Amino acid sequence: MNPKTYITTAIPYVNAQPHVGFALELVQADVIARLHARAGGVVRLQTGTDENACKNVEAARAAGADTRVWVDDHAAQFRQLADDLHIGYDRFLRTAEETHFKAVHALWRSLRPDDIYTKAYRGAYCPGCEDFLFEKDLVDGQCPEHGRPPVETTEVNYFFRLSAYQERIEQWLAGGTVLIRPEKRRTEILNFVRAGLQDISISRLATRSGGWGVPVPGDPTQVVYVWIDALVNYLTGLGYGAGGPWHEWWNRDTRKIHVIGRNVWKFHAIYWPALLLSAGLPLPNELVIHGFLTADGCKISKSLGNTISPQDYIGKYGADALRYFLLRAVPPFDDGDFSAARFASVYQADLANGLGNLVSRLLTLAVKSCLTDASLEDGAVVAADFQAACAGYRHDEALAILWRRIDVLNQEIEQTKPWVALKEGAESVVRAQVAGWLRTLGGIAQSLGPFLPETSAKILQLLAVKPLQAAPPLFPRR
Repeated sequence: MNPKTYITTAIPYVNAQPHVGFALELVQADVIARLHARAGGVVRLQTGTDENACKNVEAARAAGADTRVWVDDHAAQFRQLADDLHIGYDRFLRTAEETHFKAVHALWRSLRPDDIYTKAYRGAYCPGCEDFLFEKDLVDGQCPEHGRPPVETTEVNYFFRLSAYQERIEQWLAGGTVLIRPEKRRTEILNFVRAGLQDISISRLATRSGGWGVPVPGDPTQVVYVWIDALVNYLTGLGYGAGGPWHEWWNRDTRKIHVIGRNVWKFHAIYWPALLLSAGLPLPNELVIHGFLTADGCKISKSLGNTISPQDYIGKYGADALRYFLLRAVPPFDDGDFSAARFASVYQADLANGLGNLVSRLLTLAVKSCLTDASLEDGAVVAADFQAACAGYRHDEALAILWRRIDVLNQEIEQTKPWVALKEGAESVVRAQVAGWLRTLGGIAQSLGPFLPETSAKILQLLAVKPLQAAPPLFPRR
């Protein structure tokens, strides 16, 4: 029986249009899913949108729009982005769905009764994070992510007894039961846990959001804290709380992988496991934690107002061009800079002049040498360094290895000068050379499948045509 792997992204607020930072997470998760599927596993990929946040309500109010209309419109934009990037998701989940409300209520009721209590609370609340911050979290009295001081807030809320799970969470993290990529994040998380876990507020007054959100079971004056509500989406999409076959995917045998940004590991590595322990459910097996996209050294963020539209780049350069930049030019586990100039440079050098030029010139040479078909018998690249990079989700290294092969092919063509041999009438010699180069190209194209699915399919389709034909550039020079 093939092993099962369940892969999820975090879900973004829909208070603004999607930006390129979410595109990074979508593409990373999609590649991981495709790599697991290629290895023979049964894979499920889920993404979606976080629609119950106060930030969404505030954005709708500022635009003079009804909250439901606002979230419907913006959720559709996020789904369109996933589709345009060729993300092979099995479920796009919206947390405003009725099924999600049922799942949140089901999980709430499954928590140990002693783990939930109410109390009056005063704390420093960051509206950008939608989270209460402790003094140790602040930098010069400000939220380090949003660059502004938190707001002192007093409420009577429901609390979860997170402190009761201090030892078990620490054992789970320190014992190596969960794989954390990169490993350096494990130390960071453990240091946070060992500093002492405090109980957390898991509800907010419903009046704050005008009643928008998931009501606390049995208490309509409160809504479930959006981050608790959002985490449950990983179960909702499997049918939890609605009679679906969720056990088939959320069990101890399925490998459960969360792909997240480094600013939300607290929720996924601490809050979420504690909630699952309280509910008697299996814990995740792997956390893949990527860095931020930056612009001029600052995190790209809707809150900071420096967002970059991924649709602009998809429209001008194509989806695979954006996928390539995010996978090759951005380190998978560290911050990476995104700029129009850097994108254009990578596109021109690697895609237009590199892979695109290689495909065009080889097909032209095939036609001129009367080579009618290409053999793909060599298959995908199986070099140990490439396989290791794929296994470690080092997408940048895996693509660098493939591009070194592309560069070698282009160099061989330049050095061999087959066009000179053609002028001298040595068609048979050129045919043999081109046939060998096309076999190598076919292996590269197959290996590109998880990373650039559209480009991989186009190259393989071109190589399958009989007789071979010249083709327009895959990546036109801009």
